[in-house]
Amino acid sequence: MRTSTLLKSIAKASLCSAIILSSVTFGTFAQKAQAATPQTIKLISVGKKYLGTPYKYGAPAGATYAFDCSSFTQFLFRGFDVTLPRTTTAQALKGKKVSKGYLSMGDLVFFNTNGKSISHVAIYAGNNKMIHSSSSKGVTVSDMNLSYWKTKYVTARRVIN
Repeated sequence: MRTSTLLKSIAKASLCSAIILSSVTFGTFAQKAQAATPQTIKLISVGKKYLGTPYKYGAPAGATYAFDCSSFTQFLFRGFDVTLPRTTTAQALKGKKVSKGYLSMGDLVFFNTNGKSISHVAIYAGNNKMIHSSSSKGVTVSDMNLSYWKTKYVTARRVIN
């Protein structure tokens, strides 16, 4: 193969790679993080009013004397006219999927804490923090950068704008 033919082949391959790369990059911009809105700020603020509320597995929907993780998210979002199913796995199917790098305040974040499947839900509170009903602390704010949560993270969904 002559040098000029080889250079043309390399140039074509580079151009194709650049087009593919820019297409992939452009696709990620469609899933950008959103600035906190008055509604999502209020959601987190209301959630913080329940800090310290005890955890109870299977807590009844609508109860406020105790929460499990999914009853907590269901209760808070109901106050903002967002209907969520009762279970964590069902909640993980609602809204729009969001990549971890594009989380916005108010997004639901899901974790595999039982080693089998999605088993915990929390609400992203900004700055790598989440508010949730923890089996050990009740309603609390946790850092998603802690190794425990980092290794258990599965996905996120946006159900409120």
